[in-house]
Amino acid sequence: MKLYYSPGACSLAAHISLREAGLPFEAVKVEGRGTKTAGGVDYLEVTPKGYVPALQLDSGEVLTEGTAIMPYIADLKPASGLAPAAGTMPRYRLHEWLGYINSEVHKGFGPFFTPGVSDEAKAAAKANLGRKFELVQRELANQSYLLGETFTVADAYLFTVLGWTAIVGIDLSAWPALKAYHARIAARPAVLEAMQAEGLIK
Repeated sequence: MKLYYSPGACSLAAHISLREAGLPFEAVKVEGRGTKTAGGVDYLEVTPKGYVPALQLDSGEVLTEGTAIMPYIADLKPASGLAPAAGTMPRYRLHEWLGYINSEVHKGFGPFFTPGVSDEAKAAAKANLGRKFELVQRELANQSYLLGETFTVADAYLFTVLGWTAIVGIDLSAWPALKAYHARIAARPAVLEAMQAEGLIK
C-alpha cells in the first residue's frame, strides 16, 4: 500500500493508524498544495480531489477521505483494536466520533488556513472550536480515549487536529483534560514514529 500524505495534515491520522496496526506501507509525500508528489508525479493522477490522504491499495485501487481510510486500515488488522467489530454499537460510536471530528472540529480550523480571512472571522472560529473542545473534554473526563480505555482510529484523528492548535495560537491549557489526552497520545511509540517520519519532531 501507499499512503499519500502532507506533513502534519489530516493525513497524519491515517499514517498513525497504519503504524499502530503494524501494516507494511510506503509513505509518499505530496507537495505544492496537492499538485505533485515528492517524486514529481502529478498527484491529480492519483486522485482528482487533489488533497490528502489517499491510500493506494495493492490492487491499484485508490481510497480517499480519512474517515473511510482509517476504518479500512483498522479492519485489515482487527486484532489491533483500532476499531470495534462491525455491526456492534461501539462500532457505530466510532463512526459517530469520526463524523463529529471531521465536520465540527477539523472543519472548524478552516478559517485559520484560508488566505484573506479577517481577524474577526478567526476570533469567531476560535470561540466555535472552544465550544467543541468543551464537549469533547466532558467525554474524556473519566476515560483515557474517546471510546473508553482502548485507543482507536478516532483518537488518531482527534490527536492530529488538536495538534493544529499550536499552529493557530490556541492554548490547550484552557482544556486540561484535552491537553493531557493529547500528551498521552503523543507519547505512543507509533505516534512518535509517524511524526518523526513526517519531519514534525526529531
